Amino acid sequence: MAELDVALVAADREVWSGRASLVIAKTADGDVGVMPGHQPILSLLKPSVITIKTVVDGAAGETLKAALHGGFISVADNRVSLLGEQAELTTEIDASRAQEALTRARAGEFGADSEAAAARAELRLRAVGRGE
Repeated sequence: MAELDVALVAADREVWSGRASLVIAKTADGDVGVMPGHQPILSLLKPSVITIKTVVDGAAGETLKAALHGGFISVADNRVSLLGEQAELTTEIDASRAQEALTRARAGEFGADSEAAAARAELRLRAVGRGE
């Protein structure tokens, strides 16, 4: 099975790295699916849920999803770098806390940052399958 070397990196940490057969992300120009042998690209990423189909010992592994709060994607020579301001695997997201943050943001509790806080909370909820 052909493989990609993938790194998902936030501004403050490496969130995940490993081998994958497919990466799906939302760029400024639309959705992109990256498989081994993909043409080189460098693009802005929109805040979205990304999907990574992992490979373990040459066989299909689990499918990871993550909330990626904007950033960049770089693809070259079967290497994919997803670089974001913030990135969270679904296993790291507390859905009840995200729902509470969304409620507070919609109530304007974060002042001028309420709209951005609501967007972050909505993205987290979509990542865990509880968004609209």
